[in-house]
Amino acid sequence: MTSDGRLLFATRIARMFGYGLLSVVLVLYLVALGVGGLMVGLILTLTLLGDAAISLWLTTHADRIGRRRILAAGAGLMLLAGIVFAIAHDPWILLLAATIGVISPSGNEVGPFLAVEQASLTQTLPDRDRTRIFGWYNLVGSLATASGALAAGFIAQTMQGSGASEIDSYRVIVIGYAFIGIVLAALFWRLSPAVEVPAAAKTSVATRLGLHRSRGIVLRLAALFSLDAFAGGFVMQSLIAYWFQQRFGADPVALGAIFFGANILAGFSALAAARLAARIGLINTMVFTHLPSNVLLILVPLMPTLPLAVGVLLARFAISQMDVPTRQSYTIAVVEPDERSAAAGVTGIARSLGAAVSPSLATPLLQSVPLAGLPFIIGGGLKIVYDLLVLRAFSAVRPPEERS
Repeated sequence: MTSDGRLLFATRIARMFGYGLLSVVLVLYLVALGVGGLMVGLILTLTLLGDAAISLWLTTHADRIGRRRILAAGAGLMLLAGIVFAIAHDPWILLLAATIGVISPSGNEVGPFLAVEQASLTQTLPDRDRTRIFGWYNLVGSLATASGALAAGFIAQTMQGSGASEIDSYRVIVIGYAFIGIVLAALFWRLSPAVEVPAAAKTSVATRLGLHRSRGIVLRLAALFSLDAFAGGFVMQSLIAYWFQQRFGADPVALGAIFFGANILAGFSALAAARLAARIGLINTMVFTHLPSNVLLILVPLMPTLPLAVGVLLARFAISQMDVPTRQSYTIAVVEPDERSAAAGVTGIARSLGAAVSPSLATPLLQSVPLAGLPFIIGGGLKIVYDLLVLRAFSAVRPPEERS
């Protein structure tokens, strides 16, 4: 690991801590502000749609404008969204801030960060190490998200126990999220020029969306990743937290502990993916670990008690993220060096677009007692369809390290 690599791991940790911090309380905060269920769903949807539109431009221009500049711009958008959410009460202002800024309602990556960071990391790695380093990259992210979720539950519960209102306790967490945007900007500016695309790797070929030779395969991957994200949007972390509160009366501390455990398990499952991929290949690892996790997702709302529901959810997280570093590594591996940020960005934006629609569909279902379990069933079923389509479309397209 170079000094740039260590810096990129540090920014990943800080950012994912912020995402985990906010995701546990975001929906609870909006409800406490008096925002109605339909408006909450709309805010979550436009958060992802706005992020997709802005991030698409940023990531597809990063290899030409400069990766460090794009990363710093993303940190600024994160700071902007946090400040507005902390001081505004009007749902329409919140909606505007969610659309323009960088907010993660799911605890997962949003903004231009993931695509540009991974392209930068790959710049300094041999092919044989890429999936392993991505596994560690996802592990530290999951640990940071888990810590953020735990911290959010502890802060909210402690402040409320000391007499603070729900709104005030959640607002402190939102302010903390904004502060992390400042930290990120400072770290990104410390990166060296080594993270940029080498001059020898740049092409004069006309590009669209920052892609040239690999456009076809990237667009096919993007379509499938969009389906997976659409399914995942039904069960994003904020909505699962809301479901646990409504179904079982789970308090903030319990919610923080649940997602702390879930993200810890997810992180170590991502680390194990590299070893498995070395044996059976990236595509096979993506599919054959994802299928059983989706069956477990469908079973969560069928559990009659909180311990059983949490147990099934944790079992699901123990294997559900093994497709993440393999998917990311595969996308980076099958494109040219000067297409890496764009390829990761386009597929990432496709995921954001896919996930943008489903929260507005899931929220009304969660607020209806007879239908509250449907988001889990719909999400798990669609994810199974995605797995089978990926296996069919890409089992014969191998990355460089598997061709030899």
